[in-house]
Amino acid sequence: GPVSTPETKTFGCSTKWSWKNEWIQAEKERWSQEPVSLLELELKDVETLRQNDSEKWRLINVWATWCGPCLIEFPEFVDINRMYRNRKFEFVSISTDKLGQRDKALELLEGFEASGTNYRFAGDNIYELIEAIDPDWQGALPYTLLIEPGGQIIYKTQGMINPLELKTTIVNSLGRFYADD
Repeated sequence: GPVSTPETKTFGCSTKWSWKNEWIQAEKERWSQEPVSLLELELKDVETLRQNDSEKWRLINVWATWCGPCLIEFPEFVDINRMYRNRKFEFVSISTDKLGQRDKALELLEGFEASGTNYRFAGDNIYELIEAIDPDWQGALPYTLLIEPGGQIIYKTQGMINPLELKTTIVNSLGRFYADD
């Protein structure tokens, strides 16, 4: 027999339409114009970052210019930052490069268009950084943590991230739907 409602309309946010190509290009251009900076990070500030007394989920990536896997995965962090930064989320990168490598680190960040919060650890003792970030961390790079408000680590990995696993963890923490947080 005939179907009682042969056609129904959809309701919700559109996700992929060809007309969005121009909008996407405009967004990419806007993002490419955002300023990129590299701030100095003292040990006491590392502990504050790690405690995460904010209302945001904080993704921290520790990296270096001489670390191949760090540079391979870094564009994923830029994408993740762009995906979630309008929610209760922030991305923080911490370069472990020595003072003399600061310009190289900043140049790489500019090339990645990494307009999030970027730091270079200013301390002399890298082992103090390791302990301040996570006493369980063995010190290999890259190292990534996702910390919920209040300081509980809900994701961490030494070595390269699994982007899908990390994004799933973020979405499951923030919620699937964008709302005025």
